[in-house]
Amino acid sequence: MSSAFPWLSILLLTPILGLILISILPRGPHPRAIALAASLLTLLFSLILALNFDASRAEVFQFSESYPWISGLNVYYQLGVDGVSVLFLPFTSLLFAAVIASSWNSIHKMPRIYYALLLLLQSATLGVFCALDTLLFFLFWELTLIPIYFLISLWGTGPLRRYAAIQYTMLMLAGGVPLLFGLLWAAFNYAQAQLATQGGTIFEHLSFDYVTLLANPLPVEAQALLFFLLLIGFGVKTPLFPLHTWLPTLAMEGPAAVAALITGLKLGAYGLLRFLVPLAPEAAQQYHWLLAALGIIGVLYGAVAALSQTNLRRMLAYASISHVGLIVLAIASFNLHGFQGAVLQLLNFTVVASGLFLLTGFLHQRLGSTDFVALGGVAQRMPLFTALFFLFALASIGIPGTNGFPAEFLLLLSVLHSHTGAGIAALLGVVLSAAYTLSFYRRALLGPIKNDGVASLIDLRRRELLIMMVLAFCILLVGLYPALLLDIIQPVGTAWLQGL
Repeated sequence: MSSAFPWLSILLLTPILGLILISILPRGPHPRAIALAASLLTLLFSLILALNFDASRAEVFQFSESYPWISGLNVYYQLGVDGVSVLFLPFTSLLFAAVIASSWNSIHKMPRIYYALLLLLQSATLGVFCALDTLLFFLFWELTLIPIYFLISLWGTGPLRRYAAIQYTMLMLAGGVPLLFGLLWAAFNYAQAQLATQGGTIFEHLSFDYVTLLANPLPVEAQALLFFLLLIGFGVKTPLFPLHTWLPTLAMEGPAAVAALITGLKLGAYGLLRFLVPLAPEAAQQYHWLLAALGIIGVLYGAVAALSQTNLRRMLAYASISHVGLIVLAIASFNLHGFQGAVLQLLNFTVVASGLFLLTGFLHQRLGSTDFVALGGVAQRMPLFTALFFLFALASIGIPGTNGFPAEFLLLLSVLHSHTGAGIAALLGVVLSAAYTLSFYRRALLGPIKNDGVASLIDLRRRELLIMMVLAFCILLVGLYPALLLDIIQPVGTAWLQGL
């Protein structure tokens, strides 16, 4: 496949084309069909890119595009993917296709706007993974806020949905301020260094090119500020404790589809891997104890909080905080196993965490509640739902044969290798994860039927079953053959460690 052809731009524009068609065509049942077709076409393009990616050069950015954008500041429309970001493209596209399909019969209010917003969010999210200019990355990063705000406030299921939308948006905007300052700090420090040796003006030497900034690390004294700015900026969206408060609220008040996207796409953790450590390598090692501490707190706090919840959606939200804490802990270990495990687990989130929220959404549509007191005996009326939920739950706690096992094994191995105490905390978090997951499954899905609502439930429809079977296939495929992904991730991890 020729890299001169703008494949990545076509990938980003495909959802936008679907958005335009939804907007201009006459009213009718077409919005959901157009949205699904655009999302599936995007998935097809992303698979073509992944299959034509040269895995032997996975550490090199491929399918690169570069066009002047703001010439006076040396800002470019610059795209490219390496062995990590190229994997996120099909997983992200699959998740959006699943979310659109799961919303097929549940969106009755302003469907044109709903599906248009989902396509806009898909394009912006894919842009986050493709952008190689840091200002372009920031543009895509902030662009994700617009559709999420309206999706939560207009189609949320809780009485506080507008509060949840405002809380999420304001916190993300607040986190965007240090993130932008950090990216500007990196660019101006690079320009200052070039100015000292080549003369001219500082604006002539500005560079927001990610590859250039990687090749020219900031002075050690400048890296500390960059580290903390990026840590706050990405930490809000990861989310890291104590910046996590928006996630349980969003899970309770927002639509299940948006919760599936937010928990499945950990853009903040991706930012820690892609930008924080590579752009401030010495500061990251100097403050590795801080990353490790935040990871340990996240693992234990999220697990204990999940154990005490009485609502399935809140439990899954706190479980997500615990799982992402383990990823941060592995990043702080600075070894190849930790990098591979972190990337693999982030990819798993798009299938497992999102799948659990989609199943929860199916249950909420039928019953109107996900409180434990309203459940019990669900397995008697929904055996297919119960079986699939069990598979996804096993994947979330890392049972062998599922995609969660190789990821958690690598994560725990890396943490135990770097720090025994942190490894013990991580193991405790894994044990608690199994405890709250299996406890919920027993109390809510098994046992006798407790109310008339459960007695009248119907099992998964063919469309819902197809969605979950595709995600279940991904769980088993990666679980039984993890080398399919790990062999592509490994060269990138080696280059990541060499930059430290």
